Amino acid sequence: MDKIVLNKDKKKQMIEDIKEYFSNEREEEIGDLAASMVLDFVINKLAPEFYNKGVEDSYRYMSEKIEDMLGLEK
Repeated sequence: MDKIVLNKDKKKQMIEDIKEYFSNEREEEIGDLAASMVLDFVINKLAPEFYNKGVEDSYRYMSEKIEDMLGLEK
């Protein structure tokens, strides 16, 4: 899997979202660096699992549709 690269604006928004989460849910203020490190952890360690699950689900879905199409043969 290729490395996930976010555009500057999207990464900035995600960092702000992480800071807001820590503030609202944990009553803890974290800075940009800490939030960026959390984001990097999620991207590098957790995101591949979500990606693989999406690929697996897509494969299963497409396989079912192909089976449906083959059922139309005369």
